[in-house]
Amino acid sequence: MNNDLPTLNFAKKRTIAETCPCGKNNKDGKFTPYVGFLNCGYCHSCGQTFLPPIEQEKNTTAKTPIAPRPPKIEKPISFIDVEVFKKSLNNFDQNNFVKFLIERFGTATANKLISKYFLGTSKHWSGANVFWQIDTKGKIRTGKIMLYNATDGKRIKQPKDCVQWVHKVTQQSDFELKQCFFGEHLLNDKTKPVAIVESEKTALISSIYLPKFIWLATGGKTNLTTERMKVLSGRKVVLFPDLNCFNDWQNKANEFSKSMFISVSDLLERKATADEKKAGLDLADYLLKFDCNTPTALQPQQLEKQLKRTPPPPPIPPTEKQKIIKEVVNKNQDLSIEDLLQICINKCVFQSKSKAFNSVDFYLFNNELRLNNISIE
Repeated sequence: MNNDLPTLNFAKKRTIAETCPCGKNNKDGKFTPYVGFLNCGYCHSCGQTFLPPIEQEKNTTAKTPIAPRPPKIEKPISFIDVEVFKKSLNNFDQNNFVKFLIERFGTATANKLISKYFLGTSKHWSGANVFWQIDTKGKIRTGKIMLYNATDGKRIKQPKDCVQWVHKVTQQSDFELKQCFFGEHLLNDKTKPVAIVESEKTALISSIYLPKFIWLATGGKTNLTTERMKVLSGRKVVLFPDLNCFNDWQNKANEFSKSMFISVSDLLERKATADEKKAGLDLADYLLKFDCNTPTALQPQQLEKQLKRTPPPPPIPPTEKQKIIKEVVNKNQDLSIEDLLQICINKCVFQSKSKAFNSVDFYLFNNELRLNNISIE
């Protein structure tokens, strides 16, 4: 008779069972199923043993399985207060990422990116930038605070990776986070195809070189989920995965192909060196090798022809305000910084086409002081 009983051995891979019979999700692997059974085993979380029916009859001392828990009621999505969002839209002279954009692409392009993607500045770290996640209805899901090097535009990862969320910094209790794509608010434009990359920085830079796309960022290679992709139903989409992520995103594209016209660019995989693959470079690392004003750089099919020749970008001509600020600082170095600033403001307001003296201009003023070895302290 005992030969009719199943042999109960625990499975080596716990996560083959998606849920515990008690109703708990088994992503953490706390429910260990028996070999050959997905709903029988031992749960380290609730302490229950769930035996097959035939074994249950023989073991009268076994605990009766409890009824599955009712499905979790989904809470409403939380949003960031508009006033918190508005307060971040200034002090760009203190924003390291904006400083990098100005140095690399010029003030005009930097201002366009700030306005287009609603870049913000955070005091959480000195020089930190905020990438706001705004959905198609204009609701602010959250903001990702990140710190960059103002010179090369690289993320600050030492002594720690400087990444934080606005909803955590503002200590909003019971915040129900449901992320969306960075740049999702731009999808109200139905005329352009959509391009998706991993990092927010890459989306911004790619939008300069390849403006025929609406550029979105997932914020992480695992964030290309079915839930987020619903907003792109019926649209033309191109994925630009980072190096070594091509296969993962290709598999994802196959899943989404029924609801949208989607393809995956393998440009980086085909052209990257072994060292570049090891470093996990992304599309922005390649685009930054080119002058963004080169017409051929605007065509994806022609981009790979340029990967073998990477001429340095020509110097960006100074703006009218830059010329005024430079002249004032160079000719009046015996004055105090306060007097220099006042003269710059007056001349820029009365002599330039753009009458306002904004935070970007203030950054240019501080930069000119540094170039002339004038202490800002």
